[in-house]
Amino acid sequence: MSTTASSTTAPERTAQPLLEVKGVSKRFGAVEALTKVDFEVAAGEVVALVGDNGAGKSTLIKAIAGIQPGEEGEYTFDGQQVTIHTPLDATRLGIATVYQDLALCDNLDVVANLFLGQEEIETGPQAAARVIDEIGMEVRASELLKSLSVTTLRSVRAEVGALSGGQRQSVAIARSLLGDPKVVILDEPTAALGVAQTRLVLDLVKRLRERGLAVILISHNILDIFEVADRVIVLRLGKRVATFRTAETTQDEVVGAITGARANGGGSPPKAPA
Repeated sequence: MSTTASSTTAPERTAQPLLEVKGVSKRFGAVEALTKVDFEVAAGEVVALVGDNGAGKSTLIKAIAGIQPGEEGEYTFDGQQVTIHTPLDATRLGIATVYQDLALCDNLDVVANLFLGQEEIETGPQAAARVIDEIGMEVRASELLKSLSVTTLRSVRAEVGALSGGQRQSVAIARSLLGDPKVVILDEPTAALGVAQTRLVLDLVKRLRERGLAVILISHNILDIFEVADRVIVLRLGKRVATFRTAETTQDEVVGAITGARANGGGSPPKAPA
């Protein structure tokens, strides 16, 4: 596979991909949302997936997460060829997704949201009665948030509806980690956040990378992308059209690939992958 960045050759990758998909295609009736798209991310790497509205970002993520599997394509995870037909397939592999709506229950506290649907049961005599281990869950929730350096929460017993946007995003990301995933997909995690709350989330993304997780970041915010991403993969009209290392490119080059123009605003669009 070849893609375009500041040159016509994809940047060299130094790490073996943890997750790699090849030739993913997805159609909705007569509309081809994805056309033989390749994608890869390594452990300890943040890859930003960018493109204009309708470029195919959400479709690709849903294919990886098993929500809308592609009609074509091969998946490799940790060196082994795998199949992803359902969200459960993705979860079992170690792929966790935090969608933009976060799917949090505002009337429940942080602990209840973290363990919703996967509550822990007390051991010993209480086990037969299926008594929920509230103390154990509270301790584990506090330890998890502390390990992520989420220190702005006054209490893990605070209702999620009373939290700020950045705190809510932190809770949603922390919940995704309870299953010990290897890949975390973040869908527009800083959308509609203020400066302070955006900083909270971006710092959390960096800590996910420090923990050795592979992070896929969907974002329209170029400044955020250049702060936390190692590489940028650009989709346009359902095709992968460019790949950049953020340390070796400029924001103008990335924007030019997204829009189909050169960095100076003119010229022909980048060559699509072969």
